[in-house]
Amino acid sequence: MAFSHVNSKGQTYYLHQREVTLKGGRLQTIYFFAREVKDGAIDELPAGMTIVENTRTGLPILKKA
Repeated sequence: MAFSHVNSKGQTYYLHQREVTLKGGRLQTIYFFAREVKDGAIDELPAGMTIVENTRTGLPILKKA
């Protein structure tokens, strides 16, 4: 089951993870929230991260603790 977060507006978002290649060729892991469960959904919050919300839109964002 994918990790979910309900924002202050009552909308449910699911946490996803993806490996991307940067311009210099370095691999980086990115985390993002989506309203639907898609490929790359993860089951738990990464260690050392907390969830904050964009005050205007309510979109959840991961930040380092």
